[in-house]
Amino acid sequence: MSTGNFLRVTRRRFLTQTGLILAAASVPSLAAPFVSRALADTKSVSIVQWSHFVPEYDKWFDQFAKDWGTKNNLDVTVDHIPVANVAARAAAEASAQSGHDLFGWNGAGGAHLYRKFLVDVTSLVEATEKKYGKVSRIGRQIGYNQDDKTWSAFPDFYINFPAMYRKSMWDEIGMQPDTWDNVRIGGAKLKAKGHPVGISLGHSNDPNTTWRGLLWSFGGALQDTEGKNVVLNSKETIEAVKFVTALYKEAMTSEVLSWDDSSNNRYLVSGIGSLIVNPISAYRTFQKANKKGADDTFVMAPPRGPVRQIMGGASEFYGIWKFAKNKEGAIEFLKYYADHWPEAFKASEGYNNPCFANLVPKPMPILSNDPTSTPSDKLAVLQESEQWSASPGYPGPSWPAVDEVYNDFVICDMMAKAASGQMSAEDSVKWAHQQSDAIFKKWHEKA
Repeated sequence: MSTGNFLRVTRRRFLTQTGLILAAASVPSLAAPFVSRALADTKSVSIVQWSHFVPEYDKWFDQFAKDWGTKNNLDVTVDHIPVANVAARAAAEASAQSGHDLFGWNGAGGAHLYRKFLVDVTSLVEATEKKYGKVSRIGRQIGYNQDDKTWSAFPDFYINFPAMYRKSMWDEIGMQPDTWDNVRIGGAKLKAKGHPVGISLGHSNDPNTTWRGLLWSFGGALQDTEGKNVVLNSKETIEAVKFVTALYKEAMTSEVLSWDDSSNNRYLVSGIGSLIVNPISAYRTFQKANKKGADDTFVMAPPRGPVRQIMGGASEFYGIWKFAKNKEGAIEFLKYYADHWPEAFKASEGYNNPCFANLVPKPMPILSNDPTSTPSDKLAVLQESEQWSASPGYPGPSWPAVDEVYNDFVICDMMAKAASGQMSAEDSVKWAHQQSDAIFKKWHEKA
């Protein structure tokens, strides 16, 4: 099937039109050694994952996978696709019951939506915990099933979203963007000087994480702590939406309504933007394009809201399809990969954050002392990002309904409809609550 045909099968179409439920496929023992039968039966392992925003990481990963394959007499292929295409590709492979052995998701919408299609990797996760410490809170949200205490996916890393700001610009107005109110007030001053704030209001992972973080910082949330009820329609959510509307009108560039995940990176590098909220890939890109501008770009924990300081985190995780041709190979690759994870961390230039407690002990290399940064401890704050990062289900569990709301960009659209004047804050919140409630009810009925 061509790439075009894959992308025509959207996640929504797959979930609504197919009643396909895979029978329990023959799944190998995760504790068993890599047996010669697998080598004899299948001479390849195929992997698909998003195109990393730090290109050096993809170069490292491709060579790492190839070298592992050579050692095991296997042909390993790695396909990289745009992050925006991951959901559609997953839907296409699950619908066709054919595709890659190992599927890498980024953001949300995989481990829980496709639970019935994925190999149970509980023993693999538990074995990794014994070696490298407990899975973190955000790591646990990635692929853990609260109902039966199993894992549908292997947690690879999470991506934090700090604030990045041009220090000289904010110094000029005598302010720090350490609270959301200061971002709005200072951003308005800087917009008047030709340097607006840039936070996407489009359909992509960045706004899905950033606006959830702001919502939580105002005391709002999608769901309750049990994951049973949608709680969006609240005074806290309305206040958050009103704030985003004011932030957009007073401090931001109108371009953000159509931005994708790379737009704010380019905006920072252009020298126009005074502040973005983004993983450090934007900073790394700036370093390569304009060292002087990058030296003036500082990184801080996300702005505090009226209730708390918190930000969404994007998750990267691997699932093994039950219809995979080489499950044993996929499992063994993940074991080997986990044993070499610090190498992956360094290859990502500090972008990939560990999900297991002792994988990268503190002080963490690169983040604690980065010779390419001025000052060299500029990124040190990111070592504590687990304290202020949360996955989309916060404060409740991750489960299929949460993933579907994420993939449908309901929270993004709630903010954008109000900010652009299509709806009042109250009406946009009611709309988002109704959309989310319908999704939750559908999944509760399936449970």
